[in-house]
Amino acid sequence: MKTAEVTVRTGSQRGLFDLTGECERFVHGAGDGLLHVFVPHATAGLVIMELGAGSEQDLLDTVDRLLPRDDRWLHRHGSRGHGADHVVPLLAPPWAMVPVVGGRLALGTWQSIALLDTNVDNATRTVRLTFLEG
Repeated sequence: MKTAEVTVRTGSQRGLFDLTGECERFVHGAGDGLLHVFVPHATAGLVIMELGAGSEQDLLDTVDRLLPRDDRWLHRHGSRGHGADHVVPLLAPPWAMVPVVGGRLALGTWQSIALLDTNVDNATRTVRLTFLEG
């Protein structure tokens, strides 16, 4: 098993942060197996989706419709609507698994691996990459 931590600086910006390049570098030449990506945070998740064609804003708009950033949440510390951030893992779990074939991610043509972070209260996130050979 091979593992590494990646630091993602999200600043005070909500959004999707592309991890695909970092994941590709991590598995490069590793053979066949599985890449496990894990975010050890209660207010962030991972998605595999198309990036760069407007889907990012569509996803954020959908999250905001499903999880409004208002004061309805019992979990109330932090910025306004922060309770919604704690429900994000319902929609975007903190893990993703991707097959690796010949040291390359077996993603579809338009698929990317991205961190979804809606929490403006944390400027830095940690992502754990683990390659399981076999």
